Amino acid sequence: MEIDARGLSCPQPVIETKKVLDTKVASLRVLVDNIAAKENVSRYAKSAGYAVDVAEQDDGWLLTLEKA
Repeated sequence: MEIDARGLSCPQPVIETKKVLDTKVASLRVLVDNIAAKENVSRYAKSAGYAVDVAEQDDGWLLTLEKA
């Protein structure tokens, strides 16, 4: 599953991520385009028990969340 949160300002990317993680998915990809969203989504995912891999892209970052 993937969320495209590019163009959204905080806290919207975190809210959208939380909605999906609350369904107990094993993995999720989140696209963000600003540093605040990258840091906040990463922090939230880690607190929810997910490992976070961050890959920089031309248009932002791809966060891959995997249930730890």
